[in-house]
Amino acid sequence: MELPPSRRLRLGPAVAAVLALAAAGCDGPSAAPADSLKVGGYSVVREVLHEGIIPAFSRKWKEKTGRDPEFAESYSASGAQARSIASGFDADIAALSHSGDMEILVKAGKVAKDWREGPYRGIMTRSLVVIGHREGNPKGIRDWPDLAKPGVGVLYPDPKTSGGARWNVNAIFGAAWLEAAAKDAARPDLGPVKDLMTKIQANVVNMDPSGRQSMANFAKFRTGDAVVTYENELLLRAKEGDAIPYVIPPATLLIESPVAIVGPSVKKHRNQEIARAFLEFLTSAEGQRIFAEYGFRPVNPEAKDAVPGRLEPAKVFTVDDLGGWKKLSDELYSTNGLWTTIAAEVVQNRRN
Repeated sequence: MELPPSRRLRLGPAVAAVLALAAAGCDGPSAAPADSLKVGGYSVVREVLHEGIIPAFSRKWKEKTGRDPEFAESYSASGAQARSIASGFDADIAALSHSGDMEILVKAGKVAKDWREGPYRGIMTRSLVVIGHREGNPKGIRDWPDLAKPGVGVLYPDPKTSGGARWNVNAIFGAAWLEAAAKDAARPDLGPVKDLMTKIQANVVNMDPSGRQSMANFAKFRTGDAVVTYENELLLRAKEGDAIPYVIPPATLLIESPVAIVGPSVKKHRNQEIARAFLEFLTSAEGQRIFAEYGFRPVNPEAKDAVPGRLEPAKVFTVDDLGGWKKLSDELYSTNGLWTTIAAEVVQNRRN
């Protein structure tokens, strides 16, 4: 996707040179400078890392060592980025959309099994799943069931390629499932859950490969009436002077996105010191305040004052409240999973 001018990366010569090596599929010399890092991130953190976090960390690193660090940055949909690193892309830091994608790297032997250790359980950013709408909210969108109304065009990306899409679908599923479980914890009625998800899926007008593409279609091409997305995505647009109004549903999902060191790459490049320092900076109070400037909700309580006035939903639930990523992956996105089945039925009904 072509980014608007305000979002294009502005690379210095040193960064551009290292990034060129990565883009060419070259690992570079095995004796890479100890002050260099390759970051493999999901697309949503592109701006905050490139424009905010990396410059701030670079200044601190030079103050400490007297040396300028070099960064190479690669961003794509989270699932695609995880598979790329698992297959050999030489990233030192993996910043992904959700823990399920990070587990792909654990299974591939790229990330340590104990990556969740530490005060923030390996989580770099938090956000909420929200609904962006047109100016004046002509469709009267306030909650998830409003997306199921006839004549409402909905946008969210494809869960097969986008980590963001899984957060979106999990939020819709979770709100409905928790409501059903509140009525009968032993045997929640999945009928209303499937009915809501089916009606919303039938209203989805595009299954884009990434959340960024869905946002572009909604904002630039005026596709659809509502877009299910991260709160920070909409706050970033507002920061750049291109605001999209949004609502926070009464019950929604807390987005928690992880980061970890890619062990084999760091061992190869012998840059463990800077990798650990960068990881620590990401969740420091200073780092978290920078994330907050770009619309994220801090994981570090010392930075909680960075987001005054943010609206809070009546109920925030987590993936753990829904059984965890593995359970959701199996029950929703496997071959016979609920969302997979619903999506196939919707496609078939459209053909008929």
